[in-house]
Amino acid sequence: MISALIYSTPPLGHDLEVTGPVRLEFFASSSAVDTDFTAKLVDVSPDGPAFNLTEGILRGKYRDSQETPTPLAPGKTYALAVDLWATSNVFRTGHRIRLEVSSSNFPRFDRNLNTGESAATSARYVTAINTIFHDAAHPSALVLPIIP
Repeated sequence: MISALIYSTPPLGHDLEVTGPVRLEFFASSSAVDTDFTAKLVDVSPDGPAFNLTEGILRGKYRDSQETPTPLAPGKTYALAVDLWATSNVFRTGHRIRLEVSSSNFPRFDRNLNTGESAATSARYVTAINTIFHDAAHPSALVLPIIP
């Protein structure tokens, strides 16, 4: 089962421009030696439609280096970041800003077996139980470039 965390602001009281790089800085742990963390920035209209603006992914074993994979220590809490790339959007009055965090965004991004093994050569997989922390000791945050 894949679940997602969804965070939404209350309806905005004024137009809000977001232009530039978007980043999710967060604290997480996993029961697996590798897993994915995905994030989406979404504009939600007052009448219901939600529009994906930008998204990103972090594969746990590449958290420190794209060249040298390092397994996660199951149960250990890590400070991590997902680059959602750049966007430019005016969230209109009455709209909501939504952040969706998950461990998969298939088929947009390929699957993760959560074992650290290659998905091309291995069929073995494990279920990852991931925890996102957001408290005083773990100040996870969505960093938005707000334009005055």
